[in-house]
Amino acid sequence: MPFVDRIDEQKRLKRALSGASGCLIVVYGRRRCGKSTLLQKISVGLDSIYYLADLKETSLQIQDLSREIDKLVPGFSSATKPAWDSVISNLNGRLDKTITLYLDEFPYLVQLSPELPSILQKYLDSPGHKNVNLVLCGSSQRMMHGLVMDRSAPLYGRAEEIVKIEPLKAGWICEAMSLSGVDAVEAYSVWGGVPRYWELASGFGSREDAISELVLDRNGILYEEPMRILSDDMRSAVQPYSLLSVIGQGCNKMSEIAARLEKPATSLARPLAQLIDLGYVRRELPFGEDSKSTRKSLYKIKEPFLRFHFRFLQPRKSQLESGVIKAAFQDILKTFSHHVGQVWEDLARQSVPGCGIAGRDWGPAERWWGTGVDGQSCELDLVAESLDGKSLLLGEVKWNESEMDVKRAKARLVEIGNRIPFIKKREIVPAVWVRRGQKSSQIDTILPDDVLRWLR
Repeated sequence: MPFVDRIDEQKRLKRALSGASGCLIVVYGRRRCGKSTLLQKISVGLDSIYYLADLKETSLQIQDLSREIDKLVPGFSSATKPAWDSVISNLNGRLDKTITLYLDEFPYLVQLSPELPSILQKYLDSPGHKNVNLVLCGSSQRMMHGLVMDRSAPLYGRAEEIVKIEPLKAGWICEAMSLSGVDAVEAYSVWGGVPRYWELASGFGSREDAISELVLDRNGILYEEPMRILSDDMRSAVQPYSLLSVIGQGCNKMSEIAARLEKPATSLARPLAQLIDLGYVRRELPFGEDSKSTRKSLYKIKEPFLRFHFRFLQPRKSQLESGVIKAAFQDILKTFSHHVGQVWEDLARQSVPGCGIAGRDWGPAERWWGTGVDGQSCELDLVAESLDGKSLLLGEVKWNESEMDVKRAKARLVEIGNRIPFIKKREIVPAVWVRRGQKSSQIDTILPDDVLRWLR
């Protein structure tokens, strides 16, 4: 699979490495998003040492790293004591040029050697010329944040660059998996923006085979993936896993989540906030509502792969543990299109700031639901305000309808627009996002290829 995007990340990392020697760079983000691949790509042509840590004893880790250093500094391992301060000081002293040391899965090293951040701090703060740039990388977002971004941490304030590696935008799946239009949206609804998932799925001849073998098979690589992800970032994965399970099954209000878990809502605020901070859950508010004052919050699983897992796999775990995969897949297909439709709505809203509809620049888009000026409840799939504040973009987003009467859709959007309480004499710009259809002169009609082009 081709390496795609990460243009901004590469630029930032290369700029930092080309500056003053002895710099510290931190790269972190959830597993399988391509952190290691990115580091290996930017290290091409540079004098560098790359070391992937694991959970071996410290002495064995140092021996392995020293042997990697031997490739650049012959004889290093035989002349270095098995201690971190010795490794760093000896390496710096034996170099006559600047090199970059990549320590991947850095939290593993710290688990076994809690003194390591302080040793690195001492090196970075010491006077004199430094020949070693340090790049620390890790999948545990919680630990990386605590090691580098917490004010009490030894390495706080010393990083030249801190780069968080997020899942890729949906548009890149087209190039990575050689897909377009409807097929690309359907694939994204399963694999999300995680490049390793794309790479794994590309090795199969059909979506059914990929889902069945990677996700539904109890021996599949991704069968237990959500638990592994949560274990990276939580001291205990039980509560966050439970929260994702009930949200994935359609409990979106705090009261519903609390009732299903039989816990007071006040006890769930903090774990939900953690899931939001980690990018696994989002809090959805009606367009224009203040997050501090509204009670209309809905909680949704943000990441498509996790949403797919907790919607489809979790309720069928007993069936899948018995190896009944084909029947489970056929059962999933019955409501798969509805799942894709929800992801399509998310993509439609995400695409708005870059779309240029009606020749205007638009701010972020959100859903809106509430009471109109006539006292009747109403809902809009998509609302965004133009950056000049003079217009409102109102959108209807459909996936399952094979045909849409665009004339009727336009009239419906204008009618609802005139009833919403925040219209304030602004111009209404109606638009529709549909799975298939013809472009219309009556209303902006946006298709999957348009959205995917904007989301790059």
